[in-house]
Amino acid sequence: MSMQVKIPALGESITQATIVKWHKQEGDRVERDDALCELETDKANVDVPAPVAGIMHRIKNEGDAVAIGEVIADISPASETEAGGLPSAPATKSVSAAPVTVPAKPVPTPEPATAAKPQPLAAAQPQSQPVAEKPLSPAVRRVVTESGVNPADISGTGKGGRLTKEDVLAHAEAQSDVTPFPGAAPSPTAPTVAPVPGARVLAVPPSATAGDGTRREPMSRMRRKIAERLVNAQHTAAILTTFNEIDMSAVQELRTKYKDKFAELHGVGLGLMSFFVRACVLALHEFPRVNAFLEGDDVVYHDYVHLGIAVSTERGLTVPVLRHAELMGFADVESEIKRLATAARDGKLAIEELSGGTFTITNGGIFGSLLSAPILNPPQSAILGMHTIQRRPVAVGDKVEIHPMMYVALSYDHRMVDGHDSVSFLVRVKQLVEDPTRLMLDV
Repeated sequence: MSMQVKIPALGESITQATIVKWHKQEGDRVERDDALCELETDKANVDVPAPVAGIMHRIKNEGDAVAIGEVIADISPASETEAGGLPSAPATKSVSAAPVTVPAKPVPTPEPATAAKPQPLAAAQPQSQPVAEKPLSPAVRRVVTESGVNPADISGTGKGGRLTKEDVLAHAEAQSDVTPFPGAAPSPTAPTVAPVPGARVLAVPPSATAGDGTRREPMSRMRRKIAERLVNAQHTAAILTTFNEIDMSAVQELRTKYKDKFAELHGVGLGLMSFFVRACVLALHEFPRVNAFLEGDDVVYHDYVHLGIAVSTERGLTVPVLRHAELMGFADVESEIKRLATAARDGKLAIEELSGGTFTITNGGIFGSLLSAPILNPPQSAILGMHTIQRRPVAVGDKVEIHPMMYVALSYDHRMVDGHDSVSFLVRVKQLVEDPTRLMLDV
């Protein structure tokens, strides 16, 4: 008996996903917990595991949108697939100009050619195996029954010449959908091309294929969600941004002095982000409204810091969360950031690693940004923007010196956070980073 593969629950508020890639193909043998396909959700990409071992038969294709609980594949025991047969005498839908009778066995000697109307593209496919030699999977059998095609007319592309669902669909569509462009006369001598399995063959006028220098691509589900959240943040929050600058001299000197020993002891590099994470954790304890949410008429405070770190990936910006950052030391922060950033770029983040953040840091400086005003990550009340380090002349006492300087920006929801708290928070971060000893002593 076959086992259905359904879309599992993917986290709070996620109701749909898109199949972006099948790791296993039609007719492949799979083992329990093998990754069958990759799903793209609003927050991350996740794999769907096989619930049992057996032979996989796909029901959904790459690019299909699927709902939670929807069936995307069947897995049948290997023994059932080997012994599988045809459904009981499905009706054959005739679409050609003259009825064609398919013999039960291959005809050894071809009959002389007779005059006939040009056949559709499907006629160009090679001679198929006899019906009795083509076992069908449950998924293929269902498609055969629904489409009314004769399996004997179709060449299988699956393992051992077995028919796949794509083979049946391509054959049915080639018979019913391929028509010449209006006004064009069919040419019996023109070469025919067999359709790609699973692809819909369309007759397109030549003018439609002329390039005009533009192309259109659908937005990914993640990109659509990012756009929706950003617009929602602009429309629902009273966003204001305050700026400051930080002298990075002390941090750079500390990193230069201890980076080799740090890497030797902890197996990870000493980056800038750990200094800012620690500074934000201490500042958030002093200004708890910056770490709070507004829910209706209530203010929800957090005694912990789940700190989001914005990471740029090929699929868009994602924000994995350092959970309980207040309990982490420098080595813990650097190791966790490295792990989460790698998982984000590989599309392997779990849903829980993307949810629950109370404050966010984004670093546009890695791309060369000198100054920007970041947008809130709802329902959070504030986000810190880091920028590129630039050597600039600054006044030190009565002298002008060249120091490595960084502009920082704090965007905040003015409904929750007033000017005193926002400015004081950013000044506190500046003090802590400019004098890293304070980070070690919590002063």
